[in-house]
Amino acid sequence: MFIKHIFMALLGASFGFIVSGGVFTVLISVGLIPRFAGKMHIAKHIFLLEEMVVLGTLAGDFLSVFSDYGKLGEWALSNRIFGEQATPGVWHAAGNLLLILFGLFSGIFVGCLALAIAEMLDTIPIFSRRIGFRHGLGFAILAVALGKLAGSLVYFTQGVYLYGG
Repeated sequence: MFIKHIFMALLGASFGFIVSGGVFTVLISVGLIPRFAGKMHIAKHIFLLEEMVVLGTLAGDFLSVFSDYGKLGEWALSNRIFGEQATPGVWHAAGNLLLILFGLFSGIFVGCLALAIAEMLDTIPIFSRRIGFRHGLGFAILAVALGKLAGSLVYFTQGVYLYGG
């Protein structure tokens, strides 16, 4: 049983490294971080910006795996850190403000990523002409779209998002 747990831990860590490598590869290939640095005029701090992206990703990964450590709201409400009467109101206002900020920054990031990927899509016709892939490109794109549709239907109809498996 112990060997099974070690094997599962190694597999989980390996798959996590593969997925994070893919995410960072996409971010690097579309040039998102240098574009952010250029737009914000902080090119001399690009390494700091890259480190913040990595740390943000690691923090999100940590909180998604070890969700018990991210329950700051429960702790604040149970310990009444702002006083007996004020804690629920202050905490809910602070929580709403944090949700608004998170939504704003997430939207900015996703929008910039979508624009960068859209610019990368200009390379698909050039690539297909160079490798001689003239016929069937529409079918390949349709197959990818149908695969994504089938995967999302299974994910949401079977409630995979509720229990993770």
